[in-house]
Amino acid sequence: MKILIMGFTKIKYMPYMDFYLNDINRTEHEVHILYWNRDLHSEDLTKYQGCIFHEFKYYQEDDVSKVSKINSFVKYRRFAKHLLRSENYDFIFVLHSLTGVLVADVLKRKYHNRYIFDYRDSTYEGFAPFKKVVASITRNAYATFVSSDAFRCFLPEDCKDKIYTSHNLLLDSLEHRDEKRLHGIPSDKIRIAFWGFIRHEQINRMIIKRLSCDERFELHYYGREQQTATNLKTYAHEISANNVFFHGEYNPEDRYEFIKHTDIIHNIYCDNNMMLAMGNKYYDGIIFRIPQICMLGSFMGKCASAGKIGIECNPKDDDFCDKIYSFYQKLNWKAFYENCDKELQKIYREYSDGAALIRNTLSDIK
Repeated sequence: MKILIMGFTKIKYMPYMDFYLNDINRTEHEVHILYWNRDLHSEDLTKYQGCIFHEFKYYQEDDVSKVSKINSFVKYRRFAKHLLRSENYDFIFVLHSLTGVLVADVLKRKYHNRYIFDYRDSTYEGFAPFKKVVASITRNAYATFVSSDAFRCFLPEDCKDKIYTSHNLLLDSLEHRDEKRLHGIPSDKIRIAFWGFIRHEQINRMIIKRLSCDERFELHYYGREQQTATNLKTYAHEISANNVFFHGEYNPEDRYEFIKHTDIIHNIYCDNNMMLAMGNKYYDGIIFRIPQICMLGSFMGKCASAGKIGIECNPKDDDFCDKIYSFYQKLNWKAFYENCDKELQKIYREYSDGAALIRNTLSDIK
């Protein structure tokens, strides 16, 4: 079978691709991967031996306005449509809603019921035509996966029986569950760490402002640095935030080292999409057994509170720092570890059910 996995960014920024790729036998199937090299730097693809790559190479900053990206999206659409039309794929995995929207016409006409749609971003759902196209993509898909159950509200009710939950669970991380517990490096400060693409300037300014005035904490940022990160670094310097540190871009495996220096995960976001999303750090928290702080009222925050693996708080509140400190000092670590294990078991069951669906789908279509 000839299979295409369609991505919308560099492969190393799509860890969720492994959820699909891990259950495709590359010796039995011909696997193609479309990805967008946005920074024009090469990446190590040796992990994906046996795959055929289609690189869309065009510079595009991520942390800029949506309007400024239109030209890039048009070029990606042209590249992707040419690939879909020139190759006769038996099955496609469409990763990200924007990927699907840009080629929705080809999917409907040529690949009806022969693709799985991965929905993981509700940023554009306020735009009615976009929402209409997403509904069409979902109806024409063999199945749809959502990365957060909170996203189900955006998808057609008549498709609910073929909508499933995926999780950004990196199986390699499970081999490193005890890195923090066994090799954690102690500190007299509570080290709060963010990792990933650094965005959401205003909420992070507030967090930096709060924590910079409190000697009980350190704040660490690990991740890609574009304009927002540059602005935050400048702000931290201007207010003499000597307990705030920026460490730059990292490789996924580097997490196993810096989690040893992390006491609490900064998992706070504040936009309409991220209030509903499930981020990678949520899973890192339960895998590595590190407590996390989430935005008050967010879906992740509600999950963290319900599972007793973290807390919800708002950096705008005057007691932000005191609430975090009190939470951390009062942690019953034995109970916390048990709660992380329970949450991981629940998520792993859903992850395994989704993986089985992928294997059965490819088997049925052969």
